This record gives sequence, C-alpha cells and structure tokens, in this order.
Amino acid sequence: MDDKVWDLGDEVNLTDEELDALATDFIRVAVVEDTKSGRFNRRVHTRFPPEPNGYLHIGHAKALAIDAGVARDFGGKFNLRFDDTNPVKEEEEYVDGIVADVRWLGWDFGDTVLFGSDYFEQMFAWAVQLIEKGRAYVDDLSPEQIREYRGTLTDPGKNSPYRDRSVEENLDLFHRMRAGEFPEGSRVLRAKIDMTSPNLNLRDPVMYRILHQSHHRQGDAWCIYPMYDWAHGLEDSIEGITHSLCDLGYRDHRPLYDWFLDELGIYHPQQLEFARLFMTYTVLSKRKLLQLVQGGYVNGWDDPRMPTIAGMRRRGYTAAAINDFCDRIGVSTSASVVDVALLEHCVREDLNEHAPRVMAVLDPVKVVVDNYPEGQVEWLEAENHPQHPEMGNRLIPFSRELYIEREDFMEDPPAKYYRLAPGREVRLKNAYLVTYSSVVKDEAGRVVEIHCTYDPASRGGEAPDGRKVRGTIHWVSAVHALDAEVRLYDRLFRDEDPEKATEEGSAEERSFLDNLNPDSLQVVVGCKVESTLATTQPGDRFQFMREGYFCTDLDSRSDSLIFNRTIALRDTWAKIQGAG
Repeated sequence: MDDKVWDLGDEVNLTDEELDALATDFIRVAVVEDTKSGRFNRRVHTRFPPEPNGYLHIGHAKALAIDAGVARDFGGKFNLRFDDTNPVKEEEEYVDGIVADVRWLGWDFGDTVLFGSDYFEQMFAWAVQLIEKGRAYVDDLSPEQIREYRGTLTDPGKNSPYRDRSVEENLDLFHRMRAGEFPEGSRVLRAKIDMTSPNLNLRDPVMYRILHQSHHRQGDAWCIYPMYDWAHGLEDSIEGITHSLCDLGYRDHRPLYDWFLDELGIYHPQQLEFARLFMTYTVLSKRKLLQLVQGGYVNGWDDPRMPTIAGMRRRGYTAAAINDFCDRIGVSTSASVVDVALLEHCVREDLNEHAPRVMAVLDPVKVVVDNYPEGQVEWLEAENHPQHPEMGNRLIPFSRELYIEREDFMEDPPAKYYRLAPGREVRLKNAYLVTYSSVVKDEAGRVVEIHCTYDPASRGGEAPDGRKVRGTIHWVSAVHALDAEVRLYDRLFRDEDPEKATEEGSAEERSFLDNLNPDSLQVVVGCKVESTLATTQPGDRFQFMREGYFCTDLDSRSDSLIFNRTIALRDTWAKIQGAG
C-alpha cells in the first residue's frame, strides 16, 4: 500500500482567526492545533464506524454529530465506514438501516459507503508483516486459558507456551488458519507485546480468530476474522483519517492503536476520546435493545418507544431536533447522565415552530347544535399556524352535528372549569359560540349526546356585543370527520434509571426489564379527525390542538388512519429550567 495515500485531499481553507473561532471544545481545539501545525497537511478527515449488528440509537446520533460535525465545521471530509469484522452478529438489514439513519440525520458522507471487510486482504498482509518481524504469533491456548494467562489488574500475565514459536512456524500456521484447516476456536493470532504491562490491552492481544461463518459481504471467502483493536487503526490509516474520534471506552485501547500503526510503519491518525451519552429513562446498550426486540417487549427496532433513530423517526421526532439536542449536550470527557426531558424539549420546540395545527377528537361525544339548519354545511377558514401566516389557511366544514372531547363537558364542573357545562357558553375554535341546552344519556347514565344552541352572529368565535367567553374547545364536524386510531406513547421505563434494582427478587433475577412501563403504549380507537387529514402521508407531523404533537404512522392508509403521539404539549424541561 502507498503510505502517502493520506497526502490526497483538500487542505482546510480557513484563516487562523477562523480556526480559533472553531476551538469550542477539546476535540476542536486539538483539530485547530493540528491544522495550524500542518500535522496532517492541513487536512481534516473523520469517520463514523458503526458495527452492523443493530440499529443506530440516540447515543450514535451524538457520536455522529461529533464525527461528522467536526468535518463539516472545518470544511473537511467525512466517511461512513462499517466495522463489519464479526460475521456472527452482522446483517445486511442493519447496514441498510444505518445508511438510511445517517442520511436522514442530514450528515453527508458522499456517494460511497465504506466497509472494513473490503480491507481484509491488506489487513492479512500486514499481519504477515508483523509475524515476519517477530511481533505476532499463533497461539493454541483455548479462550479460557488465554483469559487465565492474561492476569488481572493487580497480577501480571504470563507468557503463552506457544509465544516463542519460530517465524516460519507462525507463518505456516497462520496461512493454514486462513485456508480453513483448523476448527473454530482452536487457534488465534496474537500480537507479541508485554504480558506484564499494567495496561491489560497490551498483554498480547488477539488479532485474529477462526470463525467458520459466512460474511454478509465476503461470503465464505474468509474463515479468520480480525478483532476490532487490530482492524480499527488499520481502517483509519487506509482511509487517511486524521482524527479518529471514539468514546471513552477506547481510551485504554489507544496505546494498542498506536502500537500497531507504529510497528507497521504506516500512516498514523490521532485517536481522541469523548464521553458517550447516558440518558434518563433509557437503555443504550445494543445488546439490551436487541433483547427488547427479540423478547417481544417492543414491536421491532423502529418501535416509537425505542431510543433508536428509526423509532424516533417513526414517532415523529425530527432530525433537526435530535441534532439540536446533540449540540446542546456538547462534548466532554466527563461521563454524565442527561435528562431525557432536554431531548423532549428540543423536539417540542422544533415541532411547535414547524408543525401545522389541525383538530382531532380522541374521546368523542356528539354535540347537536339544535338551532343550526339541518343539512347545511359551512366551510370555515382556519390558520395552519398561528405564528406563521405564511403557512396559509385551510377550510374546515361546520355542520349541525359535531364531536368534541368528552372531557370538555361536565354536568357538575369544579371551580375554574371553563369548558362546556350547564349554563355555560364556550367558543368552538374558528367557528361559533355555543351554549349548553341539554344532554342525552344511555341506560348506564353515560352522556351520549349534548345539545346546544349557537349564536349565528358569532362566526369566527367572537360575540358582536363584546361579551367575554373564557373557554375555547376544539371540535370536528360529525358527518365529515375521519375515523382514526391514535397510539399514545409514553416512556418505555418507569424509573429514570432502568438499571436500578427492583425490590423484589434476588440480585440474579433482577433485570432492566423489571422497570418496563406497562402503560408505555395505549391504543385509542374510534378517534375523529378533521377531513383535511384525508391525504396525509406516513411521516407527516401535526399539532393536534390541545392534545399534543402527532405523526402519521408508517402503517397508516387512507382508509385506516393511524397517528402516533410524538410528545405532549407540556414541557417538563422548561419547567425544570425555570425552577433552576
């Protein structure tokens, strides 16, 4: 390989003053310093390297915002590269899902998706090079024995009895490993570093293991697969990455990253580590998310209760809100737990600004306007967004029979109840003032129909004589309303720390699953929505007035409308900040 491949690419075209303005966190400070010094020929090139063994979640969104955000800010280059070195857990479905998520979040990686597996031949050649230098050897110890020989944080490891094999024997065995002569798990290739090192990662780490498994891209071409610590730096080097940005879990692995590149004498990027995201009411372990999916606790990776990007998109979260959240939490080296209310605040703030308003009645009760002419329909004008007149207006039908929310009527209301009740007049949003007349109840005493009269002179919702009406409620025309199913989503876990031990059961029996919220999904059928939603498409977002923000679900059809509640109107984060 040409070790000058990293010389290719554009220089950062920024002045020192412009660079200094970008030094807003420790990563960008390092990038500014490297750019000024010409360390990487004034290039900035980052990558996002997911393993295709699950879908991306909100923690990956933070990593993406850092990886791709640095490249964007400096006018550099950004790669999407899959670390697909473990055929046991990887699937093409995850590759496709991750590509879609990264594009949806708005990060530009060009027209090419890169794969670590495409570098397998070069990695193998470099492994041979280390063997020839006497810096790698084939080990016959079992995985259990390797762990035993490795030692502990307080006790040094001890050398494998196979550590001093000759270069010729190691080369022969390694080529035979590749040829498939040996059973799975019987041999590994290890780097020869220092079994007494205080850093356990330097105690002769495994570079290759035997896996007789088909690869999602390479098929059966390989039966030995590189370990991440071996592959990581090589992939970065091949691609000419300048700054390899990782979470803090890789800090202790950095000496190994450096050792491999230095021993091979190839182009050497700089690894930098940042704190990963932890968030209340959320688990961000792919293993646990997979457990939720496979156990049927959720309806797939894109279940709107999941912290996956696919789930958030289906729930109605916007890419802008997620990226705003990632910007607000910033970059640091200190692990901390972020309140999920901040994410919800970002979503609510974005939807409040951009979501058009419509009327929907989730728990309908019929209202008959007795003095409105039978068969008459008026088309009333309603604004799509009260703060944005440029979003235009829509026409909504008004007729003699309407639906309102059941909770918007009470026969015996408490003080400060300003909705419909005996002796009360209320405003129907964008329509008329109506006054209660009577009710009809079923045999169980449940109200099934409310009768009112309207003031014909109050069209638009204001009385001509200037009388004050305090209550305003939403409604839909009964004859024009569309039937809909509404899915009310709440947090998936009851406790802000899902890992918190429950009181019942032994320590071995306790699980994050014990903290699942049984009310995280409520399906409401028989809802009524305004007729303008007849042409809604999956992914469309709205504010259902006085109800919250909603998104048309992927399963929604013109004859079977389904809406997901993205988030309620109440902003707990704003309340928390106000209290602070």
